[in-house]
Amino acid sequence: MLVGNRMSRNPVITRPETTVPKALAVMRGSNVRRLPVVNDKGKLVGIVSLLDLLRASPSPVTSLDQWELHYLLEKLKVDEVMTRDVVTVTEDTPIEEAGRLMVDKKISGLPVLRDGELLGIITESDLFKILLELFGAGQPGVRLTVKMPLVRGGMAKLSTAVAERGGRFVAFGESMDQGVVTFKVSDIRRDELIETIEPMVTSILDVRES
Repeated sequence: MLVGNRMSRNPVITRPETTVPKALAVMRGSNVRRLPVVNDKGKLVGIVSLLDLLRASPSPVTSLDQWELHYLLEKLKVDEVMTRDVVTVTEDTPIEEAGRLMVDKKISGLPVLRDGELLGIITESDLFKILLELFGAGQPGVRLTVKMPLVRGGMAKLSTAVAERGGRFVAFGESMDQGVVTFKVSDIRRDELIETIEPMVTSILDVRES
């Protein structure tokens, strides 16, 4: 799966000269937490987050009156608070690589570029949706976590046996370096599924039905 398949296209953007209050209003109106910053030539020059804007706003305990606060905020521009060294990806970046970048860099969104042009943005919310899909959240079935022998063809043998009993895999995830596999199967009873896989696994670690 590639970033281009799951990114949000035509993201809401802002300009470097936009004031902090206006950028905040755009975020709240669009229900987003970050804005790519694009100059008048369409080039990505930064990114600003909701946290950046809130940190830039004067504290409520300041001794300034509301008129002075308003004046200061109207003078403060996005390019004074944005992140200039933006971590980006391309549309053909594997989705797991985008996730690794977010974790390593401690960021929650990555602009997606093609030849320097902003195509979209991939966020932690997009990755969370993928995780839910991979584990079949919301789909009925029996979810099992098992420990399997580390042998070639083990998963193929298990999936064939389940299919022969009428089961259909709706989700699958694995950590085969430890021999632990999690999967969700529909169209088969819980007891029948357990009976089918028991001869092929070392142990059944977790079973739950939804």
